[in-house]
Amino acid sequence: MARMVKCVKLSKELPGMKWKPFEDELGQRVFDNVSDEGWRMWLEHSKILINEYRLDLMSAKAQSTLREQMEQYFFGEGAALPPEFVAPKAK
Repeated sequence: MARMVKCVKLSKELPGMKWKPFEDELGQRVFDNVSDEGWRMWLEHSKILINEYRLDLMSAKAQSTLREQMEQYFFGEGAALPPEFVAPKAK
C-alpha cells in the first residue's frame, strides 16, 4: 500500500512521494507534505522556470533560486510564472 500524505498543494489525501528529493530539512518537509501528483506538478512548473530564466543548474545560484521557488510553490504564496512567459497555443 502506498504511503499517504495530506498534500499541501492539492489539499487532499493522496499517495506520497517514493523518496526525499533532498537530504536536508526542505527535502524532508516536501517528502512529508507533498503528494506524488503535487511533485509532478512542481516538475512541470520548474521546467518553465529553468527555460524562461535560462537557469544553469550546475551553478549554486541557480540551484538556490530553484529551491526558493519550490518552497514558495509548496509552502508560500505559490511560485509565479515568469512575467514574460506565454503559454504555448493548443493545436
